[in-house]
Amino acid sequence: MSSATLDTHSPQRSHASQRSAPTLAERRAAARQRLGADGSANRERASNLLGTWFSRHSGPPIPSASGPAPASFYAIALIVLVFVMLGLVMVLSSTAAMAVGGDGSPYVAFARQSMWALLGAMALFTTMKMPYEYWRPLGPPMLGLATLAMLLPFVPGLGANINDTRAWVHLGGLSFQPSEVMKLASLVVVARLYADSKDIGRGFKASMMPVVVITGLGSSLALAQGDFGSAVVMAGIVIAVAFLAGVPVRYLSTMIVGGATLLTLFVVTSPRRVARFTSFLDMESNREHTAYQTYQGFLSMANGGLTGSGIGGSNGKLGYLPLAHSDFIFAIIADELGFVGSLAVIGGFALLVWFGIQVALAAPDRFGMLLAGGIAAWFGIQTLVNLGGVTGLMPVTGLTLPFFSVGGTSLFVMLAASGILLNIARRMV
Repeated sequence: MSSATLDTHSPQRSHASQRSAPTLAERRAAARQRLGADGSANRERASNLLGTWFSRHSGPPIPSASGPAPASFYAIALIVLVFVMLGLVMVLSSTAAMAVGGDGSPYVAFARQSMWALLGAMALFTTMKMPYEYWRPLGPPMLGLATLAMLLPFVPGLGANINDTRAWVHLGGLSFQPSEVMKLASLVVVARLYADSKDIGRGFKASMMPVVVITGLGSSLALAQGDFGSAVVMAGIVIAVAFLAGVPVRYLSTMIVGGATLLTLFVVTSPRRVARFTSFLDMESNREHTAYQTYQGFLSMANGGLTGSGIGGSNGKLGYLPLAHSDFIFAIIADELGFVGSLAVIGGFALLVWFGIQVALAAPDRFGMLLAGGIAAWFGIQTLVNLGGVTGLMPVTGLTLPFFSVGGTSLFVMLAASGILLNIARRMV
């Protein structure tokens, strides 16, 4: 019996002994297959957890966009595209001439601005595709990081003092301005607070606490850096969102008067700031001193005439007009494109703000309305402050002209905000 059993199983044992062991390549392939399956499962779990977290903190679900995009979407996209392209041309025109006689390349500023424009375009497409409701939970941590970044210019070795303003951070060969990120973070947080609030109009404290806290935080840090213009823009953005949210005008008026008083105290504490902020009242007497930049801007704009001196034809950028590539780039636009080109640029900004307001009015929910309205107000306020300084109607604050002036952080953040506006426009009801 035992012999039969052995005889019966011996062929099987012999066949198993002839089967070769898996090769090294086969074992590696099997391991990769197992790791791929595990990685896909982990990625799916992470994606589900992230989606669950956003859905819990993003408010009620908003229907996804369907059908053709509205006209406002294409209008905003076209204006931003034209502004960025024209801005790059004006940056090249306003910087190359002065650099030709030096040792460096005349295309350095243009190449750097083009790099930031490319990064900004990537940010625009990202924020345009990302549902705007995701900004609701991202606001508070974003504000916290922006606040910490606003303190970096005071760190020795990191902060840089440019034009008596300590508002830049240098990391290696890269520099950025944290106040630009602070503007967007303040806007997102105050839009969320007012979208969730049910106490608007029930007393000054309940209505104005978000404005006081957010404005006080951002503006005080900007003033500590010496950046008066950014402080004004941050306050203007927050007040505009509060107005759109329905905060009574009497409360906002009290806030505006109080803020103006504090800003006035900030100015009068420095004789240099007093001279700078009052020189525009008497341009003729101060044209060789504190109003020199504005007066040279006048000459450049007057030289443009009706149709301009042509791209590259301005003489003001040849060392006569300080910061012709930055906060006074509009004077170069008026010189080279004339009254017609200047009017087109101003009209473009007016249309951008108008279409932004239309997007806000047709937003699918309250948070989208406040976010879109705040972005439109941001573009409008910063443009008015810049143009007011260039034309001598307001003090010069050093603010950039959106999409035009040299300034990578400003261009990047403005394009990211434009993407958010486009995302809301895509869902207009």
